[in-house]
Amino acid sequence: MQKMDTFAGLPALERPEAGIAVMGIPHGVSYQPGVPSHCAEAPGALRKAALRYASMITHYDFDLNGPLLDGGDVPVFDWGDVPGDPGDPAGNQARATESVRALLAAEAVPVVLGGDDSIPIPFFRAYEGLGPLTVIQVDAHIDWRHEVNGITEGWSSTMRRASEMPWIDSLIQVGIRGVGSARPEEVAAARDYGAHILPAGAVAAPGGIDRVLDLVPQGASCLLTLDCDGIDPSVLPAVKAPSPGGLSFRQVLDLIHGLTKKARVRGFDLVELMPQRDRDGLSALTAARIVFNMIGALVRAGRP
Repeated sequence: MQKMDTFAGLPALERPEAGIAVMGIPHGVSYQPGVPSHCAEAPGALRKAALRYASMITHYDFDLNGPLLDGGDVPVFDWGDVPGDPGDPAGNQARATESVRALLAAEAVPVVLGGDDSIPIPFFRAYEGLGPLTVIQVDAHIDWRHEVNGITEGWSSTMRRASEMPWIDSLIQVGIRGVGSARPEEVAAARDYGAHILPAGAVAAPGGIDRVLDLVPQGASCLLTLDCDGIDPSVLPAVKAPSPGGLSFRQVLDLIHGLTKKARVRGFDLVELMPQRDRDGLSALTAARIVFNMIGALVRAGRP
């Protein structure tokens, strides 16, 4: 793993061990082979934004009703970034899956900083043999394309690939809206699979987040994947495909905290932050605060 400043000054993890492990996966499968992803710099931007809290880890956090690491004895580390090469998409995926598997073997919960929305594919693959798993996706798009220009593992195919993994038995897709890469045939494929698609309008209605949580079985093993364009661009604008009408910051936090109280969250990824569009750093700060809430919720849920 590549070492750098850690997320919020958390201890650097030298080898896999039990706890919560922040890790960056900058490189996935680009639609322009050899060209770095539009989100390759996001893990670094998220760590930089989180550094402002490095001296305040023990301060009271009103999103968590206590300090970040309060409420449990779960160690939290930063394992650095998975090495990658824009010209080696297959190698990027293999290294990402191997790194996540190493953490899972040590009974750690990975908190992944992407990278573009192809990153969840190798992330999900690392959980082979650990199912059944429910995947909750926050995104503006359903990502059910089989291929785009012959590439089957890019960011428009994430949930299609997830649907083919036998250890994943349920997909809950939250915040879907607007126009994306999906054609009517992709929507039909998702529905034929049995994906629960909750458009942004349904989530915005009273009780919308409760409606999402009602689809998650009590005590289920879950993975939460969050594409930053699932959040309204008035809150987090630095994405490649902004779409009005997304989830609010508070709705995302309610989902995170409700999910960790009801189910066993085995892993989390945040993808599609685009630093070059983040003129004032607010998008990176907002995304970093979401990661803080995920870590704090996992700490309060107890050891894996």
